Amino acid sequence: MGTDRGKHMVEQGPHLVWDWNGTLLDDMTAVVGATNAALAVVEFGPITVEQYRAWYRIPIPRFYEGMLGRIPTDQEWLDMEVAFHAAYLERQGGCGLTVGAAELLVEWRGAGRSQSLLSMYGHEELVPAVRERGIESHFVRVDGRRGPSGVSKAESMARHLRALAKTVSPERTVVIGDAADDALAAAHVGAHAVLYTGGSHIRENLEPVGVPVVDSLAEAVELAARLVDRLAS
Repeated sequence: MGTDRGKHMVEQGPHLVWDWNGTLLDDMTAVVGATNAALAVVEFGPITVEQYRAWYRIPIPRFYEGMLGRIPTDQEWLDMEVAFHAAYLERQGGCGLTVGAAELLVEWRGAGRSQSLLSMYGHEELVPAVRERGIESHFVRVDGRRGPSGVSKAESMARHLRALAKTVSPERTVVIGDAADDALAAAHVGAHAVLYTGGSHIRENLEPVGVPVVDSLAEAVELAARLVDRLAS
């Protein structure tokens, strides 16, 4: 089960669900380095951060298809996954939180509001990564991916909010992430979303999703607060 810290919950109060990679964690350099390790398996690349952000999409095999002109074979996909995760683990330890993220977590919790973390990074790797950066106590629940990688976040979001259902309502929940898939996952459960341009997607690929798009996490939290306050009035 996920890391659950329900004692900090506010009964049916406003709630944030944070994304990890590319949102709270400033790891795009590590992600692109790992992607290049995966691409080397099929003798392609390397690509730049700018190219990654322009081409990125979910499900991940479609992202590789956009670069390779074909979907990787099953064996290539397995080999690319191994190469990616090994290269990412080598790099992620040197990645810090996005500028201002720690302060925003403190402020939101200090205002008596709850927040949780949901990532498609593997659960067993996610929990220690969050703990090592000293922010685990700010979240009522921390969930990473269980099962195959490269899939949509929608079902994981549904499980995450079901686990918090006693004290969190989707209607008063705002998902903050850096990918179109974060907004789609929010819509899947009836929650709201604000997307941040500093991670995996360029603004031009986020705006068509139809949710607010901002250039800083501070703007994202401010927008989320206004939204849930309006819903409560």
